[in-house]
Amino acid sequence: MQKQITMPQLREEMKSGVFCAWLKEEGQPYKKGEPIFEIETDKVVNQITASEDGVLLRKLVEEGDEVTVNAPVADVEAQ
Repeated sequence: MQKQITMPQLREEMKSGVFCAWLKEEGQPYKKGEPIFEIETDKVVNQITASEDGVLLRKLVEEGDEVTVNAPVADVEAQ
């Protein structure tokens, strides 16, 4: 089933975060709990982990982009 991963809200007051790095490439599979990407909020870098097994189909944001909470960052195939 194809889904989108969105920018998480790590704190109640968080409105956006800076997308720091992709840890997976397009077409690469990942497992639940594995880090997929990193975001920076208030000078702290957070690794965002997968909530389920899947494959990264398409990146929708680039490193350095400021992304609002709940905005799509990737298309994935959930498994």
